[in-house]
Amino acid sequence: MASTSLRIALAQMMSDMNIDEICASAADKGAAVILFPEMFSNGYSRFDSESAVSRQAWIDAAVPLDGPYLDRFRQAARNNGLAVVATFLERGEAKPFNAAVLIDDSGEIVLHQRKRHICFFDVPEEACAPGEGSRVAKLKTKVGDVAIGIMICMDREFPDVASDLVRDGAEIILVPNSCPLMDDPTVGDVRVAGVRALAFQSAAGIAVANYPVPKDDGRSFAVDPLGKVLIMGGKQQELVTVDFDINEIRAVQKREWFRRVR
Repeated sequence: MASTSLRIALAQMMSDMNIDEICASAADKGAAVILFPEMFSNGYSRFDSESAVSRQAWIDAAVPLDGPYLDRFRQAARNNGLAVVATFLERGEAKPFNAAVLIDDSGEIVLHQRKRHICFFDVPEEACAPGEGSRVAKLKTKVGDVAIGIMICMDREFPDVASDLVRDGAEIILVPNSCPLMDDPTVGDVRVAGVRALAFQSAAGIAVANYPVPKDDGRSFAVDPLGKVLIMGGKQQELVTVDFDINEIRAVQKREWFRRVR
């Protein structure tokens, strides 16, 4: 019987690392998809809230959908035969967006997602505009079409985003992240607990890619559709891989169908 396992790589890397080399390494490890942390185009950098010049320079560094920054990810996807979730500060007319795209293994953008629940209360996202709506893309893989959705960092904490993805048929949800996952001095590991609960409530596999120390605390991880932790990385820079059994996800969704009534 043919395998229905889909391997996803979580690029727990700082943003000064070579994108092409990271993608090549993921492909060498047999990954079909690689997920980068949140706003990789600037490493989720901050600006000086007291300086208008610093704020404007941060905004001016936003990149377009059709520019050279995303072209590098698209070429890396083609060169290595894997899908890529690239993250970036996206240029906007009034304000920039915290955004991500899913690029298929032929280099085509098949999903464009903007963070909906931005951290409007703090630097740097007080300078951003929120996105509207979420949808799923059917990603062509060696195990067939797989329904992929994206939520960006704090989006995982709000039920409307998950409900939109569940209604659209999400089987795997990919989460670019930038915050402490296990070692938050105030809330500890509550974000991991929240993702586990979200997977169980949604009957979907979820993978989270975070920055390593010293920026965040690493611990990129993935959970199955019943909320069981499948893998968790350490604190340091590394490429974490996880295998999702697509048939098992679909079996859970069929058996636990009532969790997906929204």
